Amino acid sequence: MSSPDPQVRAARNLADPSPEKNPENTSLPGRPRSRGPVVAVTGAAKGVGELLTARLAASDEIKQVIAIDERRGDVSDATWHLLDVRDPAIAEKLRGADVVVHLALDLDLETDPAARTAYNVRGTQTVLTAAAAAGVHRVVLCTSAMVYGALPDNDLPLAEDAELRATAEATGVGDLLEIERLGRRAPRAHPGLQVTVVRPTVLVGGTDTALTRYFESPRLLVVAGSRPAWQFCHVDDLVTALEYAALEKIDGEFAVGCDGWLEQEEVEELSGVRRMELPSAVALGAAARLHRIGLTPSPAGDLAYTMHPWVVSVSRLHDVGWRPSWTNEEVLAALLEEVEGRHTVAGRRLGRKDATAAGAAGATVALLGTAALVRRARKARRRI
Repeated sequence: MSSPDPQVRAARNLADPSPEKNPENTSLPGRPRSRGPVVAVTGAAKGVGELLTARLAASDEIKQVIAIDERRGDVSDATWHLLDVRDPAIAEKLRGADVVVHLALDLDLETDPAARTAYNVRGTQTVLTAAAAAGVHRVVLCTSAMVYGALPDNDLPLAEDAELRATAEATGVGDLLEIERLGRRAPRAHPGLQVTVVRPTVLVGGTDTALTRYFESPRLLVVAGSRPAWQFCHVDDLVTALEYAALEKIDGEFAVGCDGWLEQEEVEELSGVRRMELPSAVALGAAARLHRIGLTPSPAGDLAYTMHPWVVSVSRLHDVGWRPSWTNEEVLAALLEEVEGRHTVAGRRLGRKDATAAGAAGATVALLGTAALVRRARKARRRI
């Protein structure tokens, strides 16, 4: 199985000798830099943003990295600015940047949906406006291949320029669609500003989404008559694709993920987890009811992405010389290792005792009995 790039590991291990004395780290000495671009990264202290910041800071092709987040991260060979991306003062922090990679998004399942949308949409809008005001010529947005929608008549694979047919019924997808709309509108409102959009498939590697939680269940839910197809993207590969975009080796809108896809039967064989098959009306109805009463974080719309294909071609990246370092099989194995010991039923994490009971009870009971299991878990926590 592939491992993270040594440059990323090395850059992440760098430590600032005096972060308390210089929290923004505006003028740290470093190795001689190339005449390459100055790249700003929002959301630079965590997740994909942290990995990208580390990789860019270690690259000889980048002149300078400007790291923006609400807290300071661990990459010392970058210029840090601490603020909320919704703050208009970000425009001043972006001065001198050639490219901005905007990764400050909240797609947490547990975040209040209204607060999540306010942060994601307002943050993107502010970054686009601030970038134009600061003279930045390119902004890179990272959304998801989920914007194509999961539909029974989707081609396998979809072309990267296929129509975006998703709706706002799945977690965070409405925000991503609005972010893409803002990205399309920005060059018209700000001539000279270019926008690149990167759409990863099922993202794995330190992520927690409705799709990764699917693999934490005691049984893999399969809706009768559906045609699932799984295409994964490891965060390592997303980071290298974002680097290509930051270096302007690729522009426009493109997808990133493993080559090809896995059928549901292959996923079950590789994972060793058996399926639970339910009629569509039962599965969707139960999911909707449980979400409506607040017992599960995932709306019923998330189920569509486990029912219908949304596999996408990654030919645009291939055309510029990029190749994924992970296969679908390897990413699935990494995901299973990552979620080992976690117990989820219908998108809700349970304690070990309840999860064992759910697995023993059978597929239908596992889904429809979620409410009772969660209540029991809550009572147990209150007794502790």
